[in-house]
Amino acid sequence: MSCFEALQRRYACKLFDPSYHLAKEQIEKILEYGRLSSSSFGMEPWRFVVVEDQKHKEALQPLCWNQPQITTCSHLFIILADKASVQNEEYIEAMFVRRGLDKEATAAYIQRYKEFLANQDISCWVQKQCYIAAANMMMGASEEGIDSCPIEGFEKERVEEYLKLDTTKLEVALLIAFGKCAKEAPKKHRLPLDKLVRWL
Repeated sequence: MSCFEALQRRYACKLFDPSYHLAKEQIEKILEYGRLSSSSFGMEPWRFVVVEDQKHKEALQPLCWNQPQITTCSHLFIILADKASVQNEEYIEAMFVRRGLDKEATAAYIQRYKEFLANQDISCWVQKQCYIAAANMMMGASEEGIDSCPIEGFEKERVEEYLKLDTTKLEVALLIAFGKCAKEAPKKHRLPLDKLVRWL
């Protein structure tokens, strides 16, 4: 399946077939789509929680507006925004040193990064990066014939409490349910390009 075909077939599945379970290899491939995603300055500020145990999904469902996709999906992915690492000196240096630049260029790049970071809302910035990974994971899954649903309808603080997160370091960006849809995809509705594009 081409990337374009995968985009055409993908939609936000609201009800999954609860009898369908993703194989370990499929899950690992979805995670690879996230891991290989691009990120600002190459900081990779995402961490993934994979929920496969049904008891955990049932516990999370009331915290996610009781949406049926939480408990009917095969696997629920929770994408965490890593606020701490992107501000950690050792992590920053390691992420830049791996590029193989000379010491002077590396130091200059790190300085530019720190100046950039000083003008950012860190929480907002890292969550935006997580959405890049999320989009790639859903696209990749669709190419493999796997359905998905991105979820922003959840009680953030309660989900973070359930996961026992230190929210000074990590916070929940979004959730994605993966599996096989119980119903056929509806007709896709999108605005035409002439409503979206401005040419200069």
